[in-house]
Amino acid sequence: MIQHRPFAHSLCPAPPPSFSGWTSDLVCTILASIPRFFFLSHRSVGRQPFSSRHRSPLRQRLLRHESRPVGPAAHRDHSIVLLGVSKALEFYSWVQLPTSSGFSHDESTCREMARVLAKSNILPPLWRFLRSNKQLVTIATVTSIIKVLGEQGLAKEALAAFYRMKQLHCKPDSQCYNTVIASLCRVGDSKNARSLLEQMELPGARCSPDAYTYTILISFYCKGSMQTGSRKAIRRRIWEANHMFRRMLFKGFVPDIVTYNCLIDGLCKTYRIERAHELFDDMLLKGCPPNRVTYNSFIRYYSVVNEVDRAIEMMRAMVEREHAVPSSSSYTPIIHSLCEGRRVKEAKELLLEMVNGGHIPREFTYKLVCDALSGSGEDDLCEEVRRRAEEGIDARCRRVMQLKPLMRVH
Repeated sequence: MIQHRPFAHSLCPAPPPSFSGWTSDLVCTILASIPRFFFLSHRSVGRQPFSSRHRSPLRQRLLRHESRPVGPAAHRDHSIVLLGVSKALEFYSWVQLPTSSGFSHDESTCREMARVLAKSNILPPLWRFLRSNKQLVTIATVTSIIKVLGEQGLAKEALAAFYRMKQLHCKPDSQCYNTVIASLCRVGDSKNARSLLEQMELPGARCSPDAYTYTILISFYCKGSMQTGSRKAIRRRIWEANHMFRRMLFKGFVPDIVTYNCLIDGLCKTYRIERAHELFDDMLLKGCPPNRVTYNSFIRYYSVVNEVDRAIEMMRAMVEREHAVPSSSSYTPIIHSLCEGRRVKEAKELLLEMVNGGHIPREFTYKLVCDALSGSGEDDLCEEVRRRAEEGIDARCRRVMQLKPLMRVH
């Protein structure tokens, strides 16, 4: 496939003795590997000409015409994608020939092939493939396509796939509705997302919303509030999140820990700490124990507003109530706030507690404490703690570079 050679029976005249024939898992594995070799995501780390990873908020993307790539680099990448699509379709057809053991495709292989075509961002072959394989297309296949398109910022195309389900003789379920609503919220299209929710809430609707449906919209309003530069817009988004939460309760749904965490985090980031504490107390009353994510929202808030003692109290309360164990994300904002307030000795003690607990600090946090200790005349970190911290930081950097190598584009 990578050598651009046609699939033919002569390539494997004598299969190995251990080969018992094509299976659905094997075909799915081969199809799933094609995007890694032929497709490069527009949000790929390797495509960025910077020395560090940066991700801007996802927005709706516009697909260029299949035959009109712009620029030599885009033309080259487009040709590679077209090659990957053609090879995937060729392999899908070749594997079911009688000369290749006559494998019969099922729903899982059809779904994986559709995912490959969706990842290519060239959608006409996807629609043709789905129409020609209607007997294998199920609601899970269309839901998977909608999820892939939404993850790549193609929310309009995901919504189009949702409305094409009738042509494929598929009826959407709650999971399919939630997937397309999440895709729309990911690019900020709240109008269509709310419209789908209202369709689900109509009397006699085929699919009713569940707790996850409301959680998606609550999370969208809370995250979107910080992406606006207007205080009025922030207040409006937080009001919408609270309204959606009350609407969820009115419908008889019980919020879970994810719903509470989304709303509490948004309230803390917009400095509405009283309402956040009301929700926190409501969690305890309803028997929904908070976790580390819940406490970290309060810890970050109190660290930002220079109430670091309250942040330490929240972290200690998390341990005393046995709700969770603090991690590096719990210690880091407190240590930064202590260093900014020139409480270097307390920052050193927390760093020692963090390292002794098996958590490796971030490189910036470690250097911040070391610089603060050297500038204030306090005793430096002991050699054992310094060695463990530096070895942990180096090991983490090597691990990240192995998984996500950064390549400069010249």
